[in-house]
Amino acid sequence: MQLNQIGSKNLARLACALAGGMWGIVWIPLRALDNAGIPGAWATSLLHLIPALILLPLVLLRFTKIKAAGIPLQAIGSSLGIAMMLYSTAFLYTDILHAVLLYFLIPIWGALLAKVWLKEPISKNRIIGIVLGLSGMLVILNIDQGFPVPRNIGDWMALAAGMIWAVAANLLRRYPHYQALDITTTWFYWCTVFSVIVAWVTYPDIGPETLDAVFNVSVWVLPIALLMLLPVYFAAAWGTPKLNPGTSGILFMTEVSVGAISAALLTNEPFGLREILGVGLITAAGLTEAVAPILTTLFYARGPLRK
Repeated sequence: MQLNQIGSKNLARLACALAGGMWGIVWIPLRALDNAGIPGAWATSLLHLIPALILLPLVLLRFTKIKAAGIPLQAIGSSLGIAMMLYSTAFLYTDILHAVLLYFLIPIWGALLAKVWLKEPISKNRIIGIVLGLSGMLVILNIDQGFPVPRNIGDWMALAAGMIWAVAANLLRRYPHYQALDITTTWFYWCTVFSVIVAWVTYPDIGPETLDAVFNVSVWVLPIALLMLLPVYFAAAWGTPKLNPGTSGILFMTEVSVGAISAALLTNEPFGLREILGVGLITAAGLTEAVAPILTTLFYARGPLRK
């Protein structure tokens, strides 16, 4: 039984790490949509609307079960949706450095909330992982003037997004019996709703040229939504409930590493010794949370066999 649990949690860790890594390249289609004439939160809305429409037949087939799941499932989906919307929109009002740093305080909020609400202990491995992960992020983002504090609406949106994501992770942990497919579906629908509201407020004057741009980009947006976003959201919805919210938060920090590497490859962003060190620290954080618990469990699991 213990070995089965190790396998399940190990797969969950891998799912969260891969999901975080894939989120590290979501900026590419978002920037491409913005360059194509679909600005700001409208780009976020489009990327989430397409999977929501693709999932519509599934919603109709599972409507009775989704309805029976009640408020907890909608609370999970809406909290995930608003967190993603706030984080994506924060970049419109602040710089990338502040948005990423304030958002990725998630491991701290997640671990503390799990301690208070779910009564899950904050292990030494988790503390080490949080310290390594945050240190790697600080190194990558070249923080030489101290840790930033919120200065504008974008900063506060990023900070709020991280806190709400931590709440969502704890809700997923609290209600682990929901199907990952139902979580993914409600996540896309709520994120679409929130993104459209914000887009309408921030960019109300869209015209026929924006609709023409949507038609022109559909040839590549559709496969991205189907082959990238859907699997990524499903992996996160499946893996997060199986892990402590602090642990999943650490593993999702692969987004920072992949984002730094992809930006260096596709833009003029530098990638040198500092970035390599930062990626190494974040990787060490993930390994601390992924490998150490497995070794500990195996050690104790073998104990009774020796007796």
